[in-house]
Amino acid sequence: MFDTLTWDQENRILKLLDQRLLPGQVIYRRYRRASEVARAIKNMVVRGAPAIGITGAFGLTLEAFQYSRKKPQTGGSEFWETMHAAYRELLSSRPTAVNLAWALDHLWQQTENDMLPSEVAQLWENASIKLLEDDVTTNREIGEKGAGLLGGGSCVYTHCNAGALATAGWGTALGVIRSAFRQNKISMVYAGETRPYLQGARLTVFELLTDEIPVTLVTDNSAGYLMQTKCIDAVIVGADRVAANGDTANKIGTYSLAVLANHHVIPFYVAAPVATLDLNIPDGSRIVIEERDPAEITCLGKQRLAPSCSAAYNPSFDVTPASLISGIITEKGVIAYPETPGNYFKS
Repeated sequence: MFDTLTWDQENRILKLLDQRLLPGQVIYRRYRRASEVARAIKNMVVRGAPAIGITGAFGLTLEAFQYSRKKPQTGGSEFWETMHAAYRELLSSRPTAVNLAWALDHLWQQTENDMLPSEVAQLWENASIKLLEDDVTTNREIGEKGAGLLGGGSCVYTHCNAGALATAGWGTALGVIRSAFRQNKISMVYAGETRPYLQGARLTVFELLTDEIPVTLVTDNSAGYLMQTKCIDAVIVGADRVAANGDTANKIGTYSLAVLANHHVIPFYVAAPVATLDLNIPDGSRIVIEERDPAEITCLGKQRLAPSCSAAYNPSFDVTPASLISGIITEKGVIAYPETPGNYFKS
């Protein structure tokens, strides 16, 4: 597995694996300012809800260090206004994934207004490093709990990339698959290509091949046929935000998979850390869905695929109703869909 992000503590530099270039090139970009990190998140140098959250935390940390180098003993309103601006820029970079807001708020809530910039920077650095370390532990716990849901010789379908590349390591949906593979429970993983950004083809297949886990790449529109021919024992996906009633936002195409799985009576699991649960949103209708550049659909690199005058609609996520989800696999355990409608989760 590759490190999705690393923190150079000596030089206070954030290094991100540029996932836009995978699998062809493995290149790490270096960042020193929050604005640079925000652009990296927006432009999908880094992606995946947990990885975005941790990256955002380090982005805010970088801005605090930048300020403290110039004015280490000068706090007050100027410092906090600068930090608020960095917070807002980072928060707006990807609106759907709740982990970004969660991580930024986690840092912010630990500070006090009378702290010096150098003290805030050090506090945020320590907190960000802990987020990074805890994410790997959390993912391994998700993996172990999810692996218990699978039988021997399972064929699993997954969508997009919810692996080590979407987290600090191990992964959520792919974390379950990795743990199950170590228990000799995986005979094949079918990875949907995940148009239009091809995270399944470029990233998930890359990860699984690296770990020598059997994987077959399929087009997104072949999922129904695979389920119809009874090749699939379970569908496992990640999540970018889970509402209080269990409705789940994930990469566009997830909802369609859940409908297909429900029709074919195949378990449909969501693997996500507790930090992805948003109890402030009652249901999926309140989740903001990011819309991306139509050129991601109309072009492949510099090659145009559609007529130049064609309109294109490119939502990056969709929402799967809780009623279609067999269970949400968290580090705390598996939350099964309740027989009586209502909230999945209690605060």
